[in-house]
Amino acid sequence: MQQHEEAAATGGLTGWPLSEFRKRKLDIQFTGSGSEYFRIWIVNLLLTIVTASLYWPFAKARRIRYFYANTLIDGHALSFHGDPWKMFRGHLLLLVLMGTYSAAGHFSPMAGLIAFGVMAAIWPALWRAGMQFRLGNTGWRGLRFGFAGTLKGAYGPALPIWICSAVILLVQVVGGPAGLPVDGKPRFGMVEKVVLLVAGAILLLTPWVIAAAKRYQHNGYRIAAQHGELRLGAGPVYWLSLKTLGVTLLITILMLVLAGAGFAIGMFVLHSPKFASAAAVVGAMVGYLLYFALLGPFFTARFQNLVWNGTTTEDLSFTSQLKVGALTWLTLKNWVLTLITLGLYRPFAVVHTTRLRLEAVSVTMDGDPETWVAGQGSAPQDAAGELAGDFFGIDMGL
Repeated sequence: MQQHEEAAATGGLTGWPLSEFRKRKLDIQFTGSGSEYFRIWIVNLLLTIVTASLYWPFAKARRIRYFYANTLIDGHALSFHGDPWKMFRGHLLLLVLMGTYSAAGHFSPMAGLIAFGVMAAIWPALWRAGMQFRLGNTGWRGLRFGFAGTLKGAYGPALPIWICSAVILLVQVVGGPAGLPVDGKPRFGMVEKVVLLVAGAILLLTPWVIAAAKRYQHNGYRIAAQHGELRLGAGPVYWLSLKTLGVTLLITILMLVLAGAGFAIGMFVLHSPKFASAAAVVGAMVGYLLYFALLGPFFTARFQNLVWNGTTTEDLSFTSQLKVGALTWLTLKNWVLTLITLGLYRPFAVVHTTRLRLEAVSVTMDGDPETWVAGQGSAPQDAAGELAGDFFGIDMGL
């Protein structure tokens, strides 16, 4: 007991003095720069192209290390210790799986259905293994991260979409591909009706799937002995999806108005059909750009706030205040500059977006980090999951 108290008073294993064991806010800061990341990005891009994508795992490891090293939580950077050679094995596995699936689809519809079934059966396991690998190789101030989501839990969010997709493929295998013309006329028979009905079901189920997937991810997060918990039901995600649909309709109307205004000016003001057609096309293109520049940031900002404001551990809570307007303006600027520079602004855009999203989040700590370390060694470990993570070495996107 006396040794533990002395260790706590001097910072112990993690370097925190006793005076810091009170509730306080930990700010997140991103210090990366576009010029630094551009050099990493251009080398990664060239080597990936030259090696026909074989360099991709090594490029990804370099990218992760750079972004982690520049992500500071309470002034201390994250660290990534993943072995790129293990990621390379996972990359080869994915290439084989995707190649087999593509070849099977060209061979016969039944072979494509079987290949789809195999892919659907193993993909949640790969997703889980990727999160285990990514978090298991992440650290902060001597504390280990980890992912403890179960294999069964990984299949839950994917099951509804998997069943619906399997029904569509099975119906098309039995009744033929949907939309084939009959006697020169478009067909709309039982196959098309079933495909349309199931596609609608997938659309309606998507918000539930998104909420379930995020709950699985965040409930599986670990930092030392701290266990993540996300309180997020499907209802808020459905409401956000409805709002996003409303934004989509507004942008569509704006696109039609821009195209119609350009056409009207050309026809009735300038009396030039050619100018009218060109103006209509330009108006539609501007609307199309606004569609992606406005819709994506709206959903991204609202969803990030929804997820992280509902995430806690025993001693940590998160607050996200990402502004829709700020992300929209940055996204629009990134799109325009990326287009003008023929893609060379991309790494700068990634750095600026990362900074905005990360620095919108803060962490409140209420507890003694020494107790985290004390429980770290006895935290439950899924040996099979760790082996899978080491074997596949795949990151499916945290």
